[in-house]
Parts: sequence; structure tokens; C-alpha cells
Amino acid sequence: MFFSKKKEEKDEVEKNEQQEESLPLELKELRQKVLEANLPHQVINVALKEIDKIRYISTVSAEYTIGVNYIDYLLSLPWNKVSLDNLDLKEAKAILDEEHYGLSEVKDRILEFLAVRLLRAKKKVEILVVDDEKLTCLNLQHVLEKEGYLVEYALSGKEAISKINEHNYDVVITDLKMQEVDGFQVLDAAKAKDKGTEVIIITGYATVATAVSALKKGSYTFLSKPLQLNEVLDTVRKAINKRLVYLNPRGPVLCFLGPPGTGKTSLGSSIARSLGRKFVRISLAGVRDESQIRGHRRSYVGALPGRIIQEIRRCGVKNPVFMLDELDKIGQDFKGDPAASLLEVLDPEQNKNFVDHYLEVAFDLSKVMFIATANTLDTIPEPLLDRLEVLSLSGYTNEEKVEIALKYLIPKALKEAALEEFQIEFTRSALQHLIQGYTKEVGLRGLSRQIGAICRKVAKEILLSTVPIKQMIIDEKKVEAFLGQPKYRPVMLEAIDRIGVSTALAWTPTGGEILFVEATKMKGDNELILTGSLGNILKESAQAAVSYFKSNACEFGISEDFFARHDLHIHVPAGAIPKDGPSAGLAIAAALYSLLQEKPCKRKVAMSGEITLTGRILPVGGIKEKLMAAALAGVETVLLPEKNKSDWSTCPKSIKSSLNVVWVRELKKALELVV
Repeated sequence: MFFSKKKEEKDEVEKNEQQEESLPLELKELRQKVLEANLPHQVINVALKEIDKIRYISTVSAEYTIGVNYIDYLLSLPWNKVSLDNLDLKEAKAILDEEHYGLSEVKDRILEFLAVRLLRAKKKVEILVVDDEKLTCLNLQHVLEKEGYLVEYALSGKEAISKINEHNYDVVITDLKMQEVDGFQVLDAAKAKDKGTEVIIITGYATVATAVSALKKGSYTFLSKPLQLNEVLDTVRKAINKRLVYLNPRGPVLCFLGPPGTGKTSLGSSIARSLGRKFVRISLAGVRDESQIRGHRRSYVGALPGRIIQEIRRCGVKNPVFMLDELDKIGQDFKGDPAASLLEVLDPEQNKNFVDHYLEVAFDLSKVMFIATANTLDTIPEPLLDRLEVLSLSGYTNEEKVEIALKYLIPKALKEAALEEFQIEFTRSALQHLIQGYTKEVGLRGLSRQIGAICRKVAKEILLSTVPIKQMIIDEKKVEAFLGQPKYRPVMLEAIDRIGVSTALAWTPTGGEILFVEATKMKGDNELILTGSLGNILKESAQAAVSYFKSNACEFGISEDFFARHDLHIHVPAGAIPKDGPSAGLAIAAALYSLLQEKPCKRKVAMSGEITLTGRILPVGGIKEKLMAAALAGVETVLLPEKNKSDWSTCPKSIKSSLNVVWVRELKKALELVV
């Protein structure tokens, strides 16, 4: 059996040599590269067929160029190149804390991912030793068990294959030359059962040709007898480290959801650094062509693979951290739906055999850690959203912004303005004034721009000054001197209590917002007028509020013919901005109640909640963002649905201490707190 296999290999080598002799020099070199490259068997066959196809085509033909470019691309892809993960949990935590302030939920999820890999790595490694000499098996078993491995042995290749079929082994150490079934057949059986199993072949009859053949078949390495125990142990340890690459726990793709400027993209870079992987980012904003994901057919010279395969090739490994930025801004047209193409890319059950239109051969994307970012989930198709694990980055409080500015933004701005040699210090009060008076955001981009502007003005002042300046303290007065008068003031400072005007809390893709709902009455014939770019759901909330007061007119002391003699007009200012959602129902009801009772509504009492015709208050979303907006605007009391109490735990302590939150479930009791 062993000698017949040798003869087959010899015949195959002679056949390849004959084919190479008849090839042009360029194709001969290309064929040699294909045979020497560590490519999957299927890819080698495709490449060799392509060479055989173009050998009869003129070198000036476009088809020849397309074929050569295709083979070059196959050779340049990292089919088997991986980077080993950093499995030091403490180091990963330190990196995440060093580069990002707060974001505890996101950091915990990343550390959970690493923790699972660590536990799998610490699981006892199972090894199968195969040799027809029992003494060799016993010696290896004794040495490996002392290192903490679980070791079994088989005294023939046939017995080894039987054990491999019944059990999963992490490493197989097999002799090459055995009766009936040799080491190559054991190698084939192990790889057929689990291609992640590492096989180490040992023999006393080692030759270069045999070693090359073993490596081509997927053997981890090739050791010669007599064995050196230290060499065996070191080889096993390295094989196990490589095995860890195949222990990726499958799970949903992480999607960072939040307003602009909250650090979603930079967080992906930190994840890659903490894992010890390469980082790749592509922006999907405005992508409308399916071929940008799946690639172009090889029908013309300029055809290229999709951006997924292009970036994998560029980074040089098959297991990078791959960020799909702006997933919510992907589009579609007559050229296909790119979101549909991403279904296969992001599904761990399918992306193991991802086929790009250009390659036409399966590429394994299962080792890639995909991360997506989005500002809103509304535009992401449901099937795609089902493959994502959404982690919300709701924004930063003023206290968090101050800390981030001191630790990250100011040092960066000073470096960009070449001010590292000068002692430039920002006071905390100056930063608070900068945040409240010159920025209106939950993210950090506006704050970063303002700090950069101050640093540039400081640099100009240093150069224009007649007196040498070595240090400068930036306080509130300096901020106003550099940037002018504050652009923003807390909304509630200038607000007064008015009849028919209530304060609502709304959620937007850029964070929480304060809205004012206005209601007025006029003589008419029971008409309801709604203005302010209101969506259908918001209009229905207004109709429900009016119906509630109509059905309970006697209870609220409203005359029976009031609605028949009057029109009601409900308006939400900032009419150019579309508004929708059920959470303004409580604020609309409060504005109407204030109007009907002719009592001023407390402007420093903000609210959010959906109402029903029977006066129940239902839970709504975006509680954390709404509370942050209320705190920034100067609101004192917030009315929220009682069923939203579970969201309270996710709010920062500074928000909890600055607001008086009242949990309500009945509309009647809530209205008593507003007027």
C-alpha cells in the first residue's frame, strides 16, 4: 500500500513536469508559484485549470490578461494566514480603559468574548499518539501527561482512524511508515473529521520530498527520529496555539448603535488592539451596488472582487477585526440590494463558504470578527438586524465629557497645535462652560473642534506676543475671549410657565431632545388641527388625547358642548423637522389639560410616555438619552412610565442625582403633577 502510493505520487510529479515543459515561461513560473503556495486543494485545482485554459490564448489578448490577473489575485489572498489572539484578559481590559472612558457595557461584552476564548484555551488538550511500537507510544504518553495533556495511543493506523472517527482530538502525533494504513491516511482522516486538528508526523525515514508532501496535505510539521523530547513538547505547544484560532465562539455580530461622535469607530480599533488582531474598516454609506460587496464577474479586464475580499487581501490575514461603518446608510437601486449580500457575509452559518463573484471559489470568513456601526436601526432591514447584537452608546454626560477632554482631547489638540513644550492648562470650570455654552451634542466632535480652535488661537497669541509666554491657564474668561459669547443657553432658563404649553422629551438618532407641545382653542365646530411636521403615529397620539378628554369631560369639569363649539389646534415648534413616535402622547395630554383647565403648565417638568384611550401610560424607548437631554436643558422633574423603571439602572449617577424622576402609570395622576 505504502509503495503503491509512492508510485502514484511519482507519476503525478512526472506528469506535472511534462505539463510545465510545454508552457510559456510566464505561465511556467505562475504554475510553480501555485504548486509551492500553501493554498487549499480546491483553489490549487481552480488555478491550474485557469493556467491550462489560457496557455493557448495569445498573450496580447484581453482574456489572457484577465486569466493571469485572476491567478495572481488567488495567490495574494491569505487563505491560511492568521494572527494569534492575545488572550490576556487583564491586558485587554487595560487597553480598552486606556483608550476609551466609560462605555462599560460595550467593554464588558468584549471582555466576555475574550473570556470564552480563554476558558476554551484552558480546557485540557486531547492528544492521540499513533505508532506501531508500543514503547514509543508509552514514552510519549508519559511525557505529554506530565505537561497536563490528556493522551491516548493507537498501535496501528487502522485503530487510529477508528478512534478519530469516534472522538475529537486537538493534536494527532503519528508515525509515517506503518503496515496497512500509513501516517498519510491517518492525516487525511483527521483533517476530514476536523480540519482544525493539528497533525504532527514523525518518521525515521525522513526525506525532503516526503516532508513537502506531508505539509501540502495539511500536516502541522514533520519530525525526524530519534525524537528529542524538548522538541516534541515545544512543537505540541505551538500546534495548540495555532489550534486556538479555530476556537472562535460563534455568535451574533456586534453592532454599535449611537449618535455621531460617541466613539463607535475608534472603539473597533481598540478591540483589534486588545485582541492583537489587524483592523480593517470600510464605510457602507451610500453603497448602492451589490457588486461592491460581492465583486464583479470576470468578464472584463477591470473586474475586481468586492470590498470584503479586497480588504482581507490588503490586511494579509484571514481573521482581522472588520468594521462595517454606517450600516444604516446603505442604499439600493436597480443594480441589486447590498444589504441582501451582507446577509451571507454576517451569518456565521454561511460565511464559512463565502463566494465572491470574481473569485468563484469559496473563501472562509468565519474567522473574521465583524463589527457594525449605525446611528439608527430604522433603515436596517429586519433579516440583517436579526444577525446583529446591538450595543447602545447613548452619549456622554457633562462630567464624562470633562474627563474625556482632560485625558484625551486636550493632549491631542495640544500636540496638533505644536504646544507640547508650553504649559497650557484648561480648568474644569472652563471645560464645563465650553460644553454647555458652545456645544449642543451628546458626542464629542463639537467639543473636540472647539478645543482645537482654542489651541490654535493660543499658538497665534504666543507667536504675536512681545513678551515670551511659557504657560497659560484657560479659564471661562479666556474661553469667551477666544470663542466669543456662548452660542447656547439651557432651554429652561428663559422659559416661563404658560397655559397650553408642556415640555416633552424626544429621542432622535443624534440623542435626546427637548420639545415644547403647544395647544390652543378657538371658536369652531369640533375640528382638530395638527401642525409641526407630525408623523402618523404622533397624530394618532394627539387624537387619543383629545378622545380621552371628550370621554371624561364631566370628570374634568368640562362643559358638555365645549368640544362642539370649539376647534383645537396642537402644534410642535421646529416645524421643518419631521417628528413621529408615540412617546409624546403624555406631553400632548398635559398641554390639552392645561388649556382646558386654564392653568399654566410647569415648564421645568418634562415628560415622556405613550397614552391609551382609557388613561393608561405605556413604556417608551430611549430613556437614557431623554434623561441626559433633560439634565442638559435644566429640567428639574421628569415624568416617566412606571414600566420603564428597568431603564433607570443604565443611567449615569450624575443624571440620577440631578433629576427628580416620578414614575407614573395613570394619566389622571400624572396631570396633577404638571399643572
